[in-house]
Amino acid sequence: MVQKQQSFITEVAPAIPAVGETPARGPEYRATIAKDGPPAIPYNSLYEMFMASVDKFPENKCLGHREGAGYAWRTYKQTAEEAAAIGSALVKVGLAPHGRVGVYGANSPEWMIAMQACNRQNLYCVPLYDSLGEHAVEYIIKHSESTAVFCQTEKLGTLAKSLPHVDGLIKTVVYWGKGDAAAAEEVKGAGAAIYSYQEFLELGRSNPADASPPKPEDLCTIMYTSGTTGDPKGVMLSHTNVMAAIITLQVFVASCGLGMGPSDAFLSFLPMAHIFDRPVHRRRPPPTRRRRRRRRLPARLPACPRGRLQGVLISHRQVATTIGSKRAFLDAAAPIFDKIIFSKIKEKLGGRVRLVVSGGAPLSRHVEDFLKVGMCCRVVQGYGLTETCAASFIAVPEISDHSGTVGPPQPVLSFRLQAVPEMNYDPMATPPRGEVIVKGPSVFTGYYKAQDKTDEVLEKDGWFHTGDIGELTATGALRIIDRAKNIFKLSQGEYVAVEKVEGVYKKNAAVEQIWVYGNSFESSVVAVVVPVAAKLQAIAAHVGAKGSVEELCRNPAVNKELLAQLTATAKESKLKGFEQVRAIYLEDPANAFSVENELLTPTFKLKRAPLQKKYQPQLDALYAVLKG
Repeated sequence: MVQKQQSFITEVAPAIPAVGETPARGPEYRATIAKDGPPAIPYNSLYEMFMASVDKFPENKCLGHREGAGYAWRTYKQTAEEAAAIGSALVKVGLAPHGRVGVYGANSPEWMIAMQACNRQNLYCVPLYDSLGEHAVEYIIKHSESTAVFCQTEKLGTLAKSLPHVDGLIKTVVYWGKGDAAAAEEVKGAGAAIYSYQEFLELGRSNPADASPPKPEDLCTIMYTSGTTGDPKGVMLSHTNVMAAIITLQVFVASCGLGMGPSDAFLSFLPMAHIFDRPVHRRRPPPTRRRRRRRRLPARLPACPRGRLQGVLISHRQVATTIGSKRAFLDAAAPIFDKIIFSKIKEKLGGRVRLVVSGGAPLSRHVEDFLKVGMCCRVVQGYGLTETCAASFIAVPEISDHSGTVGPPQPVLSFRLQAVPEMNYDPMATPPRGEVIVKGPSVFTGYYKAQDKTDEVLEKDGWFHTGDIGELTATGALRIIDRAKNIFKLSQGEYVAVEKVEGVYKKNAAVEQIWVYGNSFESSVVAVVVPVAAKLQAIAAHVGAKGSVEELCRNPAVNKELLAQLTATAKESKLKGFEQVRAIYLEDPANAFSVENELLTPTFKLKRAPLQKKYQPQLDALYAVLKG
């Protein structure tokens, strides 16, 4: 059980022992700052919440975008007026409450305003990842029954190609940007009316319509998950769900002494079609371009973990040579290192970043420490899912025991750990381990048109099964250690938790990406490895091999040496023999797994079925060699 001296979570209900085939569950916990229950939600809808900000801060800067050497800004009042006009135009072209409106493109003020317009008219905003291909766009439009789409010019061609295949659903297309005449003609040819953003704005101004304020239980969005297998699922999020996520973030940030004010800015670069970005936006509408000048600099930076950021920082020679020294003094802040060396990195981020939150996938402990050292600010990990509005767990800044964890639950949620007997995870053991299940007002209402899938993960009393395995630390922080669903059985009957295994191998500095594979007909696991080019060349030099990176990937001596290094990494981390990779195929870094080649989801998770389809010949060859 969790030690009683912990102070970040509070037990609010006792453990539930196993009964028959029902697995045991650990105690129900809440964050100590919300021990009496979730914080109150003072608004009926996101529209009401936004208008409260407009009333309070009408002339404050709200939305900014890059224009020339600086930024052009809309005030809160201007943003609200524009959203009202866009909402009125949607009514004019036939949208009624509960209608569906797609938004397709990169983050921009137009994206934000389209979303606010949907909230104003009680329409469901259906985001489309700007990296999705035409077939996914077709699926989501048809499945959601969207009838209008706001589209960035650069995506208009892809959208136009999709329209003939969506059963005539789309009646209205509104584009922002310079326009694409050829794509516009294709849109018209598919039977849809097309407007520039400015034309649609004027249409609404000429035909004002009253707001249709949503009720708390009304949906604000159907957000499609970037599933690793099969078609995306439409996560239904109500106004209450998203408001709960906003309020809980506000309570958490205040409790950590990180209150934000009107002079702070938020850098929006994660896709707004990604739930991680949305609640933070609504706490304070953001500047929305990726490239920034130092005259307007972010105080908060939400991010998904990518090794390239560490690579960029460590490319600075002074950083590389002093990183270990400062890490040794991390708790004492090492101000001399900050002033001489790391202030340069801080300035590259604008000099005002106070908080970096990483989510989307676990961040390796050494990478987390590296970023804390290099960025000179608080760096914490967060955890959540689309189904929980992202804001589920966040580590408490400046608590050293929370490094390498995702911290306690957010004030809006409670959680338990549930036993997974086939993987030997027990919530009653020390430390407690099990599947993370959560409950609270930010948990989604279900999957759109998929009650069977809803019933698989959402219990009648509100408990949601995340599918992730967590370990509870003595100080009440959660550490994500495995994935319940990504397991397979080898021919000798042993279970392999593949994400745990991949996480171990990712610790090796030569690994950029790795996909581990096995099945019940084989007795061992193999892997496809995308190496770091510079490390691969160093290995080649060590074994006396020469050639291009592509040629080195095919060199048997290089392959053998890298496999030996990976095996050493596995043994250091105490992987069992059956969990260790026995053969590897090296993929040229130029062909790395990506969203564009459909081997990663838009949140950078491995798409295992497409990976197997692509690499089946290489997998067969690896097993053939192993069987000799």
